[in-house]
Formats: sequence, C-alpha cells, structure tokens
Amino acid sequence: MSEERSTLETLMGHLRQERDELRLKMHLAEMEAKDEYDRLSGKLDELTVQYDPVRTAVSESADNVISALALAAGEMKNGFQRVRKALKSD
Repeated sequence: MSEERSTLETLMGHLRQERDELRLKMHLAEMEAKDEYDRLSGKLDELTVQYDPVRTAVSESADNVISALALAAGEMKNGFQRVRKALKSD
C-alpha cells in the first residue's frame, strides 16, 4: 500500500508541475499574441492615416500608392490571422 501511495504522490506531483508549466506557456502565448495584436493595431492606425487622403485622390500615382497600401493591408490581415491561430492553438 505504501508503494502505491508513493507512486500516486509522484504522479500527483508530476501532474501539478505539468499544469503549472502549461499555465505559464498559455500566459506567455497570450502575451505574445497581445504584443502582435498591439503592433498590428498600431500599423492599422498608421495605414488608415495614409489611406484616407489617398482614397480621395485621383491620379496615376495614387494607383501605385493604393497598390502599396493593399499589400500592407494584406500583410496585416495575415498577421491578425496568425494572432487568432496562436490564441486557438493553446
């Protein structure tokens, strides 16, 4: 009986350690996702400031700027998807 008790105590200790390690990993993943979200949110604000004047401009150069902004917006969309995926995977 004491051998079973010792085995159970060891198992319980391992389970508590596993739980604590997972809690820390989840917390760190949430922090990383939040940092990425904050970075992307700031970039979206910058992109909006750049986009608003261009949206009303009608010229050939505006088309180039719009293409560049569309590329940046696509990159941000991918970044937000990475954040969403990171939050789901943990």
